[in-house]
Amino acid sequence: MKKAPELSQTREQITSLDKDLLALLAKRRELSLDVARSKEVDVRPIRDTQREKELLERLVQQGREQGLDAHFVISLYQSIIEDSVLNQQAFLHGRANPEIQQQQSTIAYLGARGSYSYLAASRFCQRRQVEMIDLGCQSFDEIISSVELGHADLGFLPIENTSSGSINEVYDVLQHTSLSIVGETTIEVGHCLLTKNNAELEQIKTVFAHPQPISQCSQWLSQHPNLTLAYCSSSAEAMQQVIDADDDSVAAIGSAEGGALYQLSATEKGLANQKINQSRFIVVARKAVAVPSQLPAKTTLIMATGQKPGALVEALLVLKAHNINMSKLESRPIPGTPWEEMFYLDVDENLANHDMQQALKELERLTRFIKVLGCYPCETVKPTQLNSSQLVIEPNSSKAPNKTASDNLDAPKHSKLYRQEQTIIETKQCAIGEKDLVALQQMTLTDTDDLFAAKVKQVKESGYQGVLLQAPSTDNLSPLNLKNYCHIVEQAGLFSAIEVDSVSSFDIAVKSADMVYLAGKAMFDKELLDAVGAISKPVLLERNTMASTSDWLTAADRVLTTGNQQLILVEAGIRSFTNPEQLSLDLAGLIAIKHQCHLPVIVNTSYAVNSPLLHQQAIAVKQLQANGLILNEQQLAEADDQHHLLHELHQ
Repeated sequence: MKKAPELSQTREQITSLDKDLLALLAKRRELSLDVARSKEVDVRPIRDTQREKELLERLVQQGREQGLDAHFVISLYQSIIEDSVLNQQAFLHGRANPEIQQQQSTIAYLGARGSYSYLAASRFCQRRQVEMIDLGCQSFDEIISSVELGHADLGFLPIENTSSGSINEVYDVLQHTSLSIVGETTIEVGHCLLTKNNAELEQIKTVFAHPQPISQCSQWLSQHPNLTLAYCSSSAEAMQQVIDADDDSVAAIGSAEGGALYQLSATEKGLANQKINQSRFIVVARKAVAVPSQLPAKTTLIMATGQKPGALVEALLVLKAHNINMSKLESRPIPGTPWEEMFYLDVDENLANHDMQQALKELERLTRFIKVLGCYPCETVKPTQLNSSQLVIEPNSSKAPNKTASDNLDAPKHSKLYRQEQTIIETKQCAIGEKDLVALQQMTLTDTDDLFAAKVKQVKESGYQGVLLQAPSTDNLSPLNLKNYCHIVEQAGLFSAIEVDSVSSFDIAVKSADMVYLAGKAMFDKELLDAVGAISKPVLLERNTMASTSDWLTAADRVLTTGNQQLILVEAGIRSFTNPEQLSLDLAGLIAIKHQCHLPVIVNTSYAVNSPLLHQQAIAVKQLQANGLILNEQQLAEADDQHHLLHELHQ
């Protein structure tokens, strides 16, 4: 029997490989800047998505030959591409604005070292190879005045968070400053419970935190009502309070990275309500900057339209007429003018562009007040995706699902007379309703976390895009259990849906999954239809086995009328009058639904299709232009090779 190598020797080899990998990544980053220099001369766009797709496709194939998971390769290189794009943008922006390319810059930010604002400012400077002289401030007003008076070169202001939304105080101070927005940056906010001397959660009595993290971690805090909250002006102050405390019964909410600066340990991680928790910061300076034409740009405006019917709509139609996308709209009250609002707009356009200039001239005639707060490079890098045969659906950014003039607003909401454009439901990196057929695997939650994770990885490798989770009884699963299952699905790069059949199981599904799957036996439950109609997550509405297509569409209209337009119909089989025990897919009904309805339709084969007929039925469903298929574990275990079937469906 061959002797296993010494653990210390293996670790030394890994350490050596890690060092080599870092050196190669640094070299790759240097080469990407050579690419930027070439694009500066040729004035070519920063991104070449076709080149990126070809690169990913080649790397996936080479990775498979080395035994590497395709999802791992894609995730890794998406991060590398994002880093390359942002570095090239920073380089070209600096070349176009030499006055901001200083070796040292004084940066004003909220709090002290270790705060989220400090971390955002540090990363912004590191990308631009600027030495940061930090100037901690106690308020947003102090940040603004520090830059205005010349005590700081740049100011960092948090503007919004994916969990708690816009930060209104920042919008208010922007109304009254002459500073310009010259940049933006987004950071991942990983809230942790930070303690000293490795204190455990059971020892903690008081938690110090800024109001924003408290809001973003409200669900975790509600599960620990014995903790006393103490509000601080920043996360850095909260961490300092822990350091200064006489005992170990206090903790702070902050980042692990910030806590390390204070020698605090992260006792609990992942406290935020949302899985993806990011904060966006804007960068302000005394002078505006120019954005080279090859960089994706964002322009921020403020305007007051006056109090007349349709004034805001009239202004926004100007943007539509010039094909300018508005990515954010925020309103704030105007001090001293009751019930009148100032509107803040982010638009995806360069201020120097002719269409943008024309739009501004038209807006000046329509508004009572308008001001450009700044034009700056957009740092949102949308990941390039491969097509479904490489395991990832490619979203079509060119779609424009707007109503046309011929839409009949009095028609039923499901009808193509009401909406001529096909509804597209986007979730994760998947677009349901487009040409590509989406595949989900239906799984029953009876496994341990480890076994479930192994199965989900296999599901991803087989070519699926999502997982439909069925609990034997939601009473047997806690919210934490379901959240863990959904987190495992998310880590595999798939979207999750949870089946519900009653109001009692509804809340837990909404809080955990990306989608809610309304079982057919609950299709006539008006209370549940109203509940799914009131949420903002996509809903899959399964047809009752005894329902006509008319009944099905009536239920769909109830959901749409309540407000939720992200609705997907699911055909799962109907009972025949001659043999009520036998379910069969209503393919004729599928044709009729596709003809008259703009909603996506998915077929669930789990109940009405025997395993020997699965392949033929699945191909028939695709030929009838259904938008997706749901297959269950047992079917696939008994059927032919699922890899071959899914590959054929994705062609």
